[in-house]
Amino acid sequence: QVQVVESGGGLVQPGGSLRLSCVVSGFIFKNYFSTYAMTWYRQAPGKERELVAGITSTGGSTNYADSVKGRFTISRDNAKNTVYLQMNNLKPEDTDVYCCNAKTPGGIGFWGQGTQVTVSS
Repeated sequence: QVQVVESGGGLVQPGGSLRLSCVVSGFIFKNYFSTYAMTWYRQAPGKERELVAGITSTGGSTNYADSVKGRFTISRDNAKNTVYLQMNNLKPEDTDVYCCNAKTPGGIGFWGQGTQVTVSS
């Protein structure tokens, strides 16, 4: 069974930085992670889930929410089955639970439990 585990969240002051990691495991075939599209979402209680950033299986294309463009960078290391979200110049409105989604070429998605990011002075 595919498992998705996020880490790297925490408490940071406004203007600070964090790097989130998302490790995917449980593949039947080696290197299968390189076929998955990966996306970071965030969600606060009572709010709709928001797409933050996505990256294609090869890493050749990325997309971002307008609210994070120029501040966040998504990247992946297929050798480590890991996708990253570098978050710079964090703002209080970035406070949320950040979740990672791994999607197969056939469109099946796997979710992690999320990691809490809190931006506060």
